[in-house]
Amino acid sequence: MRHQRMVSVLGALALGVTGLTATTSATAAPTQTSTDSASGKQSSYVVLAERGGDAAALAERLEAQGAKVVSINEQVGMVIVTSRSADFAEQARSMKGVFGAATEGVVGRSPEKPKKDKDEVERPRLKGKPATTPPVATGPKGKSKNRAADPLDSKLWGMDMINAGAAHKVESGDKRVTVGIMDTGVDASHPDIAPNFNHKLSRNFTTDIPAIDGACEVESCVDPADVDQGGHGTHVAGSVAAAKNGLGVSGVAPDVSLVNVRAGQDAGYFFVGPTVNALTYSADAGIDVVNMSFYVDPWAFYCEGGAPEDTADEAAQQDMIIESMSRALRYAHSKDVTLVGALGNAATDLANPGTDTSSPNYPDGNAHERTLDNASCMDLPVEGEHVIGVSSVGPSERKAYYSNYTTDVTSGEIEVSAPGGDAYDYPNADLPNPESMVLSSVPEEVVKAEGSVDEDGNITEYGEGWVLKDCAFIKGQEECGYYEYYQGTSMASPHAAGVSALIVSAYGKNNGHTGFGLDAATTKEILMDSARDKACPEPRLYDYPAPIPSGYNAECVGDEDFNGFYGDGIIDAEAAVSGR
Repeated sequence: MRHQRMVSVLGALALGVTGLTATTSATAAPTQTSTDSASGKQSSYVVLAERGGDAAALAERLEAQGAKVVSINEQVGMVIVTSRSADFAEQARSMKGVFGAATEGVVGRSPEKPKKDKDEVERPRLKGKPATTPPVATGPKGKSKNRAADPLDSKLWGMDMINAGAAHKVESGDKRVTVGIMDTGVDASHPDIAPNFNHKLSRNFTTDIPAIDGACEVESCVDPADVDQGGHGTHVAGSVAAAKNGLGVSGVAPDVSLVNVRAGQDAGYFFVGPTVNALTYSADAGIDVVNMSFYVDPWAFYCEGGAPEDTADEAAQQDMIIESMSRALRYAHSKDVTLVGALGNAATDLANPGTDTSSPNYPDGNAHERTLDNASCMDLPVEGEHVIGVSSVGPSERKAYYSNYTTDVTSGEIEVSAPGGDAYDYPNADLPNPESMVLSSVPEEVVKAEGSVDEDGNITEYGEGWVLKDCAFIKGQEECGYYEYYQGTSMASPHAAGVSALIVSAYGKNNGHTGFGLDAATTKEILMDSARDKACPEPRLYDYPAPIPSGYNAECVGDEDFNGFYGDGIIDAEAAVSGR
């Protein structure tokens, strides 16, 4: 995908009328080796059996054709292989019992070598302190419920907005409840993550691709299941369940367990093979809630039969990925995994997505203009079956300028909204303000690599106001953690995942051999029913104030009970666990 990650707040003012670019972090590839089949090098392919087909038997047939089997997913009938044959996908699609087959990289066009990139935030130099502290809307009671349990909690305006402090007086989480972080990894050594990290259940379903992710850190190129070299996953994990331990920040559900179910490359791409494997593993491992702050690469929108401009190979790849993801999401839901997804950062009306010019996004140089029909095109996983779609709001509760939305409230594209940050949501905004974004945990190596922290562990001028450091003595030893401001629906989704975990903690039951838990449909129902109604702005065509360009203006359709900006409303942790 590229994560529905922190939206870049690249000097919007310098972009003039063309506006802010809602860029996402780039990453790249699946569980593959290399991707140049035309030159005889090994390439990775996903082959999907017909519905009800035998994946193991299919794998044997593929092996007999000279392919090397990498993994077999019996639950959805998916086999990942490598092959040196340039026309392997076409050959596999012609086999009896095969639904579809495709590379996990580019199809149908001559690829350029992919480049590793990452989100860049153009940070104005902050003299003394950030631009301004944003006013926080906190609902009908009219005052913030400050829940400052940890030193930096006072900076978490989003936690106040969803009444997390009041919720914790009733329910702060149950260690038996597990939240899967399907992302770029989770840094289990971070002192705010370590107390809640479940090493036993955590898995990494990706293999590093040196051309994209940089040199492999281990010989196998499969990172351990307790690291995060991208930073995105650790930030998400902190919002869900950073520990209340006297250090840094605390999460929405600070006493539940965190499980790394990594599906994203270091660079940030999420391909179908690792994503499907992570979903079915989460179901079989009994994970209660899975957060998905990403979209599946290489297509921003998957169209049944392809978009009119797509080649036959591109259409076949999309059909195969739609079917694979649909099977995996249905399987996870059948095992009562509550699936929570980021709605996306393109400021797009999902009911009228228009034109896609960004796909396929891997390798670079292959994207082309595509005409999207909402009836047949979808953003995966968030528009897939059983996924709770979460839009993003800023401190004033306005829809974040970058957040996707819908003008069709019957479409099921959005369920709820949550704090995700909006760097320009403060009075008389001119420069991006970090304190209007979301603060959460990040790995030390990531903030050092981006230049926000020096080798001695001190905040640099570049990091000032954007990255914070907090230290405390824990069990007689000094521990230090780093925290950074991000924004995006990627940051909204983990707030909803955290509240979902509190719901399972509050209302779950022991279910014999399946253990403690709550059925996913009930969890979703409570999350939506407890959300605080939020009416559309008036006028309904919301005109974002300068410096946000007019191209980000959006129309809100629906009523206070349910609308295209907020869905069923802004999540409310206190109401969710209090039975209100």
